[in-house]
Amino acid sequence: MAPPRSFLWSRRIFLTLLTGFVLLPVYVMVSSSLKPLADVTDKFRWLPSRLTIRPYIDIWSTVPLARYFVNSLIVAGSATICSVVIAVFAAYAVSRYDFRGKRVFTVTVLSTQMFPGILFLLPLFLIYINIGNATGIALFGSRAGLILTYLTFSLPFSIWMLIGYFDSVPRDLDEAALVDGCGPLGALFRVVVPAAVPGIVAVAVYAFMTAWGEVLFASVMTNDTTRTLAVGLQGYSTLYDVYWNQIMAASLVVSVPVVAGFLLLQRYLVTGLTAGAVK
Repeated sequence: MAPPRSFLWSRRIFLTLLTGFVLLPVYVMVSSSLKPLADVTDKFRWLPSRLTIRPYIDIWSTVPLARYFVNSLIVAGSATICSVVIAVFAAYAVSRYDFRGKRVFTVTVLSTQMFPGILFLLPLFLIYINIGNATGIALFGSRAGLILTYLTFSLPFSIWMLIGYFDSVPRDLDEAALVDGCGPLGALFRVVVPAAVPGIVAVAVYAFMTAWGEVLFASVMTNDTTRTLAVGLQGYSTLYDVYWNQIMAASLVVSVPVVAGFLLLQRYLVTGLTAGAVK
C-alpha cells in the first residue's frame, strides 16, 4: 500500500528544511573565507562585495599553519596506527581465547568510556612531568606524549569495537587455517584480518578523527613547536584583531583530510560500525 500524499510531502518538506539547516553553516563558512576582512567584520551580508582567495594565501603566513599541519598528521597518524595494531591483537585474544580475567578486562575496557576526558588531564600531566624529572624523557610538550594521551581514550573503544567484529567472523575460518598449517598469527593475518577489514577501517577512522580534532589535551600537552591544528587555529585571534575570513579558510583546509578520508572509506565505515555493534 502506497503511503498517502500528505506523508510524502511532509517528508519532503522536513528533509528540505533539514538539508538547509545542515548546509547553511557550510555556506557561511565558505562565503566568509572568500570575503575581504572588512566584509566579515562589518554587517553580515549573504553575498560578498567581491570574491578573493587572499585568505587562503594568508593563512600560511599569519600562523605557522604548515607546521601545525605536519604535527597533526604525525600525531593523528601515529595514534591511529598504534591504536589499530594494539586493538587487533587484544581483540583477537579476547574473541578467540578464554583466560582468567577476560570478563573483567572487557568490562574495564568498556567502562573507561564512561569517564569524561578532563578527568584524566591532571593525572596525565603530573605523570608526564614526574617521568621527565625522573628519567629525562620529555613526554610533556612532545608529540610522543600527545600520542600516548590519545591512545588512552581511542584504544579502549577500538578494542571493544573489534571484539564485536571478530566475534562475527566464523571460527571455522580460523580452524581451517590451522588445519592448512597456519599458526595463530598466520590465521589472524591471513584469514581473520582480511575478513575484518570493514571493522578495522571503522576503528582507524574513529581513532584518526578523535586525534585530529581534539583540543583539550592538545592545548595543555603541547608547546609552540608541537602544537596541532585544532589549537593552532586560535592564533588567528590576536590582541588587536580577529581574522575571521582566515579562520574560516583555515577551518576548511583543516577539514579536507577528514572529509576526503570519510568519503573514500564510508562504505567500510558503515559496514564496520553496524557489524561491530550487533552480534
